[in-house]
Amino acid sequence: MSVFAVRKWAWLGTLLIGAALYFAVLAVLADTNNPNLFPTMILLGALVVPLTFVTFAAGRSGRWLIDGPTLGGCLLFGGVVGVVVAGLLEYDAMRRLGTLPMLGVGLIEEAAKLVVPAILVVFFGHRYRSSIGRGIVIGVAVGTGFAVLETMGYAFVALLQSGGNVGAAEQTLFVRGLLSPAGHAAWTGLSCWGLWRFVSAPTAKHLAGFAGMYALAVALHTASDGIGGVITYAVVGAISIGLLLYGLRRAQRADAAV
Repeated sequence: MSVFAVRKWAWLGTLLIGAALYFAVLAVLADTNNPNLFPTMILLGALVVPLTFVTFAAGRSGRWLIDGPTLGGCLLFGGVVGVVVAGLLEYDAMRRLGTLPMLGVGLIEEAAKLVVPAILVVFFGHRYRSSIGRGIVIGVAVGTGFAVLETMGYAFVALLQSGGNVGAAEQTLFVRGLLSPAGHAAWTGLSCWGLWRFVSAPTAKHLAGFAGMYALAVALHTASDGIGGVITYAVVGAISIGLLLYGLRRAQRADAAV
Protein backbone atom coordinates (compact mmCIF):
# COMPACT_ATOMS: atom_id res chain seq x y z
CA MET A 1 0.00 0.00 0.00
CA SER A 2 1.34 3.43 -0.95
CA VAL A 3 2.09 6.20 1.52
CA PHE A 4 -0.73 8.17 -0.13
CA ALA A 5 -3.26 5.45 0.68
CA VAL A 6 -1.95 4.97 4.22
CA ARG A 7 -2.39 8.64 5.00
CA LYS A 8 -5.79 8.84 3.35
CA TRP A 9 -7.15 5.82 5.22
CA ALA A 10 -5.36 6.31 8.55
CA TRP A 11 -8.66 7.43 10.06
CA LEU A 12 -10.07 3.92 9.65
CA GLY A 13 -7.21 2.42 11.65
CA THR A 14 -7.68 5.09 14.31
CA LEU A 15 -11.37 4.22 14.59
CA LEU A 16 -10.87 0.45 14.73
CA ILE A 17 -8.01 0.53 17.24
CA GLY A 18 -9.70 3.15 19.40
CA ALA A 19 -13.02 1.30 19.41
CA ALA A 20 -11.30 -1.98 20.29
CA LEU A 21 -9.52 -0.34 23.23
CA TYR A 22 -12.74 1.28 24.45
CA PHE A 23 -14.78 -1.92 24.32
CA ALA A 24 -11.96 -3.84 26.00
CA VAL A 25 -11.95 -1.38 28.90
CA LEU A 26 -15.75 -1.44 29.04
CA ALA A 27 -15.80 -5.25 29.15
CA VAL A 28 -13.25 -5.41 31.96
CA LEU A 29 -15.11 -2.67 33.85
CA ALA A 30 -18.40 -4.56 33.55
CA ASP A 31 -16.73 -7.78 34.68
CA THR A 32 -14.74 -6.41 37.62
CA ASN A 33 -16.64 -3.24 38.66
CA ASN A 34 -13.24 -1.67 39.27
CA PRO A 35 -13.83 2.10 39.67
CA ASN A 36 -10.20 2.79 38.75
CA LEU A 37 -11.18 2.09 35.14
CA PHE A 38 -13.80 4.87 35.02
CA PRO A 39 -11.33 7.60 33.94
CA THR A 40 -9.94 5.37 31.16
CA MET A 41 -13.44 4.58 29.91
CA ILE A 42 -14.43 8.25 29.91
CA LEU A 43 -11.22 9.32 28.16
CA LEU A 44 -11.46 6.70 25.40
CA GLY A 45 -15.21 7.15 24.98
CA ALA A 46 -14.82 10.90 24.54
CA LEU A 47 -11.74 10.67 22.31
CA VAL A 48 -12.17 7.85 19.77
CA VAL A 49 -14.70 9.33 17.31
CA PRO A 50 -13.39 12.94 17.47
CA LEU A 51 -9.78 11.79 16.99
CA THR A 52 -10.90 9.67 14.04
CA PHE A 53 -12.44 12.76 12.47
CA VAL A 54 -9.29 14.82 13.02
CA THR A 55 -7.21 12.08 11.38
CA PHE A 56 -9.65 12.01 8.47
CA ALA A 57 -9.45 15.78 7.98
CA ALA A 58 -5.66 15.89 8.35
CA GLY A 59 -5.02 13.19 5.75
CA ARG A 60 -7.99 13.59 3.44
CA SER A 61 -5.86 14.70 0.49
CA GLY A 62 -3.43 11.80 0.91
CA ARG A 63 -0.79 13.98 2.56
CA TRP A 64 -0.60 15.27 6.10
CA LEU A 65 -1.76 18.88 6.16
CA ILE A 66 -0.21 19.36 9.58
CA ASP A 67 2.59 17.58 11.46
CA GLY A 68 1.88 15.33 14.43
CA PRO A 69 3.33 17.53 17.22
CA THR A 70 1.35 20.57 16.05
CA LEU A 71 -1.80 18.49 15.70
CA GLY A 72 -1.38 17.09 19.21
CA GLY A 73 -0.59 20.53 20.59
CA CYS A 74 -3.74 21.98 19.02
CA LEU A 75 -5.82 19.16 20.47
CA LEU A 76 -4.40 19.54 23.96
CA PHE A 77 -3.63 23.22 24.39
CA GLY A 78 -6.40 24.44 22.09
CA GLY A 79 -8.94 22.36 23.96
CA VAL A 80 -7.71 23.32 27.43
CA VAL A 81 -7.35 27.02 26.65
CA GLY A 82 -10.76 27.06 24.96
CA VAL A 83 -12.49 25.35 27.89
CA VAL A 84 -10.78 27.58 30.48
CA VAL A 85 -11.44 30.84 28.64
CA ALA A 86 -15.04 29.90 27.87
CA GLY A 87 -15.64 28.77 31.44
CA LEU A 88 -14.33 32.03 32.89
CA LEU A 89 -16.23 34.25 30.47
CA GLU A 90 -19.48 32.32 30.86
CA TYR A 91 -19.21 32.41 34.65
CA ASP A 92 -18.49 36.14 34.63
CA ALA A 93 -21.39 36.81 32.24
CA MET A 94 -23.81 34.75 34.33
CA ARG A 95 -22.67 36.52 37.50
CA ARG A 96 -23.23 39.93 35.92
CA LEU A 97 -26.42 39.18 34.01
CA GLY A 98 -27.96 36.50 36.21
CA THR A 99 -28.46 34.29 33.17
CA LEU A 100 -26.72 33.55 29.90
CA PRO A 101 -28.78 33.04 26.72
CA MET A 102 -27.76 30.36 24.26
CA LEU A 103 -26.57 33.01 21.83
CA GLY A 104 -24.15 34.22 24.50
CA VAL A 105 -22.84 30.67 24.98
CA GLY A 106 -22.22 30.35 21.25
CA LEU A 107 -20.49 33.73 21.00
CA ILE A 108 -18.21 33.00 23.95
CA GLU A 109 -17.29 29.41 23.12
CA GLU A 110 -16.65 30.02 19.42
CA ALA A 111 -14.43 32.99 20.32
CA ALA A 112 -12.61 31.05 23.06
CA LYS A 113 -11.72 28.27 20.62
CA LEU A 114 -10.03 30.80 18.33
CA VAL A 115 -7.44 31.85 20.94
CA VAL A 116 -4.85 29.19 20.06
CA PRO A 117 -5.36 29.45 16.25
CA ALA A 118 -4.93 33.22 16.54
CA ILE A 119 -1.70 32.74 18.50
CA LEU A 120 -0.39 30.39 15.81
CA VAL A 121 -1.21 32.94 13.11
CA VAL A 122 0.36 35.88 14.97
CA PHE A 123 3.57 34.23 16.22
CA PHE A 124 4.09 31.42 13.70
CA GLY A 125 2.32 32.92 10.72
CA HIS A 126 4.97 32.17 8.11
CA ARG A 127 4.90 28.47 8.94
CA TYR A 128 1.13 27.97 8.95
CA ARG A 129 -0.29 30.84 6.92
CA SER A 130 0.62 29.44 3.49
CA SER A 131 -2.08 26.74 3.49
CA ILE A 132 -5.76 27.40 4.12
CA GLY A 133 -6.29 23.65 4.39
CA ARG A 134 -3.76 23.56 7.22
CA GLY A 135 -5.70 26.31 8.99
CA ILE A 136 -8.96 24.38 8.68
CA VAL A 137 -7.34 21.25 10.16
CA ILE A 138 -5.93 23.33 13.03
CA GLY A 139 -9.45 24.57 13.71
CA VAL A 140 -10.83 21.03 13.59
CA ALA A 141 -8.14 19.86 16.04
CA VAL A 142 -8.80 22.71 18.49
CA GLY A 143 -12.56 22.17 18.29
CA THR A 144 -12.02 18.46 18.84
CA GLY A 145 -9.91 19.07 21.94
CA PHE A 146 -12.63 21.35 23.30
CA ALA A 147 -15.33 18.77 22.55
CA VAL A 148 -13.39 15.91 24.14
CA LEU A 149 -12.89 17.80 27.40
CA GLU A 150 -16.50 18.94 27.44
CA THR A 151 -17.75 15.39 26.78
CA MET A 152 -15.56 14.01 29.58
CA GLY A 153 -17.06 16.56 31.95
CA TYR A 154 -20.63 15.68 30.99
CA ALA A 155 -19.91 11.95 31.28
CA PHE A 156 -18.36 12.42 34.72
CA VAL A 157 -21.38 14.41 35.90
CA ALA A 158 -23.72 11.75 34.49
CA LEU A 159 -21.76 9.09 36.35
CA LEU A 160 -22.02 10.98 39.65
CA GLN A 161 -25.68 11.90 39.27
CA SER A 162 -26.62 8.30 38.44
CA GLY A 163 -24.86 6.95 41.51
CA GLY A 164 -22.08 5.28 39.55
CA ASN A 165 -24.26 3.87 36.75
CA VAL A 166 -21.83 3.06 33.92
CA GLY A 167 -24.70 2.92 31.44
CA ALA A 168 -25.57 6.59 32.02
CA ALA A 169 -21.99 7.67 31.39
CA GLU A 170 -21.73 5.36 28.38
CA GLN A 171 -24.86 6.85 26.83
CA THR A 172 -23.50 10.38 27.30
CA LEU A 173 -20.16 9.39 25.77
CA PHE A 174 -21.85 7.74 22.80
CA VAL A 175 -24.19 10.62 21.96
CA ARG A 176 -21.77 13.50 22.51
CA GLY A 177 -18.79 11.67 21.03
CA LEU A 178 -20.75 10.78 17.91
CA LEU A 179 -22.05 14.32 17.45
CA SER A 180 -18.80 16.18 18.18
CA PRO A 181 -17.36 16.05 14.62
CA ALA A 182 -20.51 17.80 13.38
CA GLY A 183 -20.37 20.19 16.32
CA HIS A 184 -17.38 21.91 17.88
CA ALA A 185 -14.85 20.39 15.45
CA ALA A 186 -16.73 21.54 12.35
CA TRP A 187 -17.67 24.95 13.76
CA THR A 188 -14.09 25.85 14.70
CA GLY A 189 -12.89 24.49 11.36
CA LEU A 190 -15.30 26.86 9.58
CA SER A 191 -14.17 29.84 11.67
CA CYS A 192 -10.53 29.02 10.93
CA TRP A 193 -11.33 28.69 7.23
CA GLY A 194 -12.41 32.33 7.31
CA LEU A 195 -9.51 33.36 9.57
CA TRP A 196 -6.86 31.76 7.34
CA ARG A 197 -8.34 33.27 4.19
CA PHE A 198 -8.08 36.69 5.82
CA VAL A 199 -4.53 36.32 7.14
CA SER A 200 -3.29 34.89 3.84
CA ALA A 201 -4.78 37.84 1.94
CA PRO A 202 -5.81 40.63 4.38
CA THR A 203 -8.49 42.46 2.43
CA ALA A 204 -11.79 43.98 3.52
CA LYS A 205 -13.60 41.24 1.60
CA HIS A 206 -11.78 38.47 3.46
CA LEU A 207 -12.27 40.23 6.80
CA ALA A 208 -15.99 40.28 6.10
CA GLY A 209 -15.73 36.63 5.10
CA PHE A 210 -14.08 35.76 8.41
CA ALA A 211 -16.77 37.65 10.33
CA GLY A 212 -19.41 35.82 8.32
CA MET A 213 -17.87 32.40 9.03
CA TYR A 214 -17.64 33.18 12.74
CA ALA A 215 -21.27 34.34 12.75
CA LEU A 216 -22.27 31.15 10.92
CA ALA A 217 -20.45 29.01 13.51
CA VAL A 218 -22.20 30.89 16.32
CA ALA A 219 -25.58 30.47 14.60
CA LEU A 220 -25.08 26.71 14.14
CA HIS A 221 -23.89 26.38 17.74
CA THR A 222 -26.87 28.34 19.05
CA ALA A 223 -29.36 26.34 16.98
CA SER A 224 -27.88 23.06 18.18
CA ASP A 225 -27.95 24.08 21.86
CA GLY A 226 -31.09 26.18 21.90
CA ILE A 227 -33.55 24.21 19.79
CA GLY A 228 -32.42 20.63 20.39
CA GLY A 229 -34.13 17.52 19.12
CA VAL A 230 -33.06 14.83 16.67
CA ILE A 231 -34.18 16.75 13.58
CA THR A 232 -32.29 19.88 14.66
CA TYR A 233 -29.11 17.90 15.36
CA ALA A 234 -29.40 16.16 12.00
CA VAL A 235 -29.93 19.38 10.03
CA VAL A 236 -27.26 21.37 11.89
CA GLY A 237 -24.83 18.45 11.67
CA ALA A 238 -25.39 17.99 7.93
CA ILE A 239 -24.86 21.70 7.27
CA SER A 240 -21.76 21.83 9.49
CA ILE A 241 -20.07 18.75 8.02
CA GLY A 242 -21.10 19.63 4.47
CA LEU A 243 -19.62 23.12 4.66
CA LEU A 244 -16.45 21.85 6.31
CA LEU A 245 -15.86 19.20 3.64
CA TYR A 246 -16.53 21.82 0.97
CA GLY A 247 -13.95 24.08 2.58
CA LEU A 248 -11.38 21.27 2.74
CA ARG A 249 -11.99 20.45 -0.92
CA ARG A 250 -11.57 24.08 -1.99
CA ALA A 251 -8.45 24.42 0.14
CA GLN A 252 -7.03 21.24 -1.38
CA ARG A 253 -7.46 22.66 -4.88
CA ALA A 254 -5.90 25.97 -3.84
CA ASP A 255 -2.91 24.21 -2.25
CA ALA A 256 -2.42 22.05 -5.35
CA ALA A 257 -2.37 25.13 -7.56
CA VAL A 258 0.46 26.75 -5.57
